[in-house]
Amino acid sequence: MKYKSQKVAYWFFALSMLLLFLQLVYGFIMGFAHAGLDGLHPWIPFNTAKAVHTNLLVVWLLSGFMGAAYYIIPEEAQHELVSVKLAYVQLISLALVGVVAIIGYHFNYWEGRKFLEIPRPLDYLVVVNVLLFLGIILLTLWKGKRKTTTALVLSMGLLFAALLYLPGMIFFDSQVLDSFFRWWVVHLWVEGVWELIMGGILSFLLIKLTGVDREVIEKWLYVIVGLTFLSGILGTGHHYYYIGVNKIWLIVGGIFSALEPLAFLAMALFAINMYRKGEKKHPNKIALMWTIGSAIVSFIGAGLLGFAHTLPQTNLYTHGTLVTAMHGHLAFWGAYAMIVFAIISYSLPNMTGRKFYDSVMGRMAFWLSNIGMLGMTVAFGVAGVAQVYLERKMKLNFMDVQKDIEVHFWVLIIMATLFSTGIILYMIEFWRHGLPNDEALEVNS
Repeated sequence: MKYKSQKVAYWFFALSMLLLFLQLVYGFIMGFAHAGLDGLHPWIPFNTAKAVHTNLLVVWLLSGFMGAAYYIIPEEAQHELVSVKLAYVQLISLALVGVVAIIGYHFNYWEGRKFLEIPRPLDYLVVVNVLLFLGIILLTLWKGKRKTTTALVLSMGLLFAALLYLPGMIFFDSQVLDSFFRWWVVHLWVEGVWELIMGGILSFLLIKLTGVDREVIEKWLYVIVGLTFLSGILGTGHHYYYIGVNKIWLIVGGIFSALEPLAFLAMALFAINMYRKGEKKHPNKIALMWTIGSAIVSFIGAGLLGFAHTLPQTNLYTHGTLVTAMHGHLAFWGAYAMIVFAIISYSLPNMTGRKFYDSVMGRMAFWLSNIGMLGMTVAFGVAGVAQVYLERKMKLNFMDVQKDIEVHFWVLIIMATLFSTGIILYMIEFWRHGLPNDEALEVNS
């Protein structure tokens, strides 16, 4: 069976690589500003750099998720995508949203709401783009010969991600109401439905890489889905306390946020257990490293570090500090960035026919980026603890504290350089595979 339409995924992955590179650039601008070197401030103020950095993260991950879906769904449904042309139209419009938003930020044309800064007209283009994407995916699944749990969980995650974007588009005069629904997007995406997307991709990769029976792997998915909805939805409440709602939400949110590591622990145990059970010695060791690594690092970053600072007694001090940045960086890296790298590493040789399965550069990319990210996490953590103590216990002025913790950002920059070296090596690996071709897909399908 051959699915030539899978090569659409390559171009979404290529867009992800380009946007990720830009995100790194703006990350360094912010890092040097934190370290006291803010020479670019007249042209790129810190708030602009931050908006670009965080929004590029969202767009390149979404592009990666979409590419993963365009690769996985035809194979799971055993049916070509219903329209390759519309998929390319959707890709172009997604890239357009990213480019226009970045330009707009530099001219102070944005909404101003944290993580949802894109100008309102672009919101409508995003809705059209995602509806087109979902139409292609769901229609392909409906017309397909089979409906697997893996495909359904992945599609459910993508559908809920689209629906949860809509509350963030509603305008409220009340700051409290606006923030309340903004968290539906910001928190329920990353600690709710995106976990379903991760679970679907993880399931697909483990089926392909380990050879363990599909039925065994997909039973684990039900456990992960249940834990995700139990913890993620009510866990949102730990943010509500800080926007002016009743303090009961701090308790409810704290308790259920404390349960969120269970979902990521389940993913880590799931991946390791399936790897050990696997009899299939798949040659693509790089893809396997990223797959297992994603499950383990997400448990540490999203699970344990999330638990460490969302307990109400701790969160009262750490909320809105660099401790949040410590948790956020490792959580996004492990749970979402690494799983995108995993599906790219698996699919790229199949689309291009070039079997760079176990290259030295590929292994260096994995280890340098992960060691660099762990170093960045430690630097953020030390700076965050110092910030909490000086600001919230010693009651020192915010800007004075920022001056005191500049030294930690020089450590951060060194670690970020190590991390970026790994990412650039990965990008070199990506581009040297060449373009996808129909012959390779025929052979590898």
